[in-house]
Amino acid sequence: MAHTFPLTLPASMVAAHRVDLTAKPAEGLRVAVFDVAAAPSGETYVLYGARRYRTSIPSGDDPAERNFTYGIISRYAPDGSPSDTALFAQPHPDGSPSAIPEAGDMTLAILPDGTVALSEKPGSTFLISADLSRVLEAWRLPFGYSAEETASGDPYAASLSVTPSGRLLGVTSEYGLSNWAGARPNIVALSEPGSTLIPGAKATLRAIASLDNRASRQTDADLRPHVRFREAPVGRDNRPSPSLAELVSSSTARPHDYCDCTLGRPAPLGDDLFVVPVFSPIYRSGNRGAPFTFALLDDHGRMTGRLEGLDPYKDSPYTGFCFSVVADPHRKRAFHLNRYGLYAWSADGRLRAVMSTQDKALKALTHFALMACTPAGELLLVHRKQNLLLRVPVPEDLCELPSAVEAALRTYGTQRTALKKRFAPVGWHWVEESARIHRF
Repeated sequence: MAHTFPLTLPASMVAAHRVDLTAKPAEGLRVAVFDVAAAPSGETYVLYGARRYRTSIPSGDDPAERNFTYGIISRYAPDGSPSDTALFAQPHPDGSPSAIPEAGDMTLAILPDGTVALSEKPGSTFLISADLSRVLEAWRLPFGYSAEETASGDPYAASLSVTPSGRLLGVTSEYGLSNWAGARPNIVALSEPGSTLIPGAKATLRAIASLDNRASRQTDADLRPHVRFREAPVGRDNRPSPSLAELVSSSTARPHDYCDCTLGRPAPLGDDLFVVPVFSPIYRSGNRGAPFTFALLDDHGRMTGRLEGLDPYKDSPYTGFCFSVVADPHRKRAFHLNRYGLYAWSADGRLRAVMSTQDKALKALTHFALMACTPAGELLLVHRKQNLLLRVPVPEDLCELPSAVEAALRTYGTQRTALKKRFAPVGWHWVEESARIHRF
């Protein structure tokens, strides 16, 4: 059965900063969900940010009135009740810095031992205990001109996902690509069977694909020992070839469309098959109709196909920037949600189900973002404005998925009403005080 639960804010944080929950986002609190990860135990981890920025501060001398930016990770029990919440990025009340100093578009992964891996572009990775009580390890890649000039930092990955056998599927960034400044996500890599990512020891990542092979500007300082190809660090000409951009453009009449393309977050369809999204450059003038490819790569980097059936214009992910593809590696299925519909594929790339948002019963999907797929095969969707998470069971027969989604949306409305009576949210902010609070 579908289940809905709120993404909560700690009451202590709201009180400490005297947050006006009735204010507009531009003047009060702005909450954004970055990622969701589900553990085999049934627990759900949600990564989001809470930010207040006001150009006019009532009292600059009062710490409670100052602007703030928090990164938040909340751990929810299978029934949706919050058990632990970790706050980071914002300096501690005594002025000491956070162990994770940034908060932004980060990703979560649950490692086989239950450890939470938090990754951020261009390559920072933090290991956090399963109960969110402490940071176990930090590999940071500062970004900016000074970091590039000095090749400072100790990075790991810009994003991580976990295959059914526990291998890590990651994206790593590189300096010195083409005419790009700074580090750019470029390498799709896979850890070796049996290797583990633990505090003090990086699991070696074997490169299986390189988005852009124009790396003549690279120097030895740009090489990362933990990212390897042919038993040597990836760099310059030592990388998978042809490039991923060349692979996805080989079947189009306009190969230049993928020049300077961008790499989405790969999703594992199994231990040896992955969905790798590739998007053409984004322009200010509008991007609907621009080409994109959800490529299927095996564990040796061979492109075995793509997720078929989407029209570049009618099914464009560029409207609203809906770039996420999630996968259920245990049942070998892939899913994508954008403003025009929810789509489901089998591992051979065949489109098995389409749920158009033009359908009145499914129109509410335009307000949701597809975040993850649980080990039990459920889809996790987050309502962008109402800060609620909806868990949607996926039937064995994907042809029955449209009916299941319709039923889940009806259940969402009923359960949302019950939650409003219980929490009495203000401005769709769900404040509660039962979860244990951790700061690092």
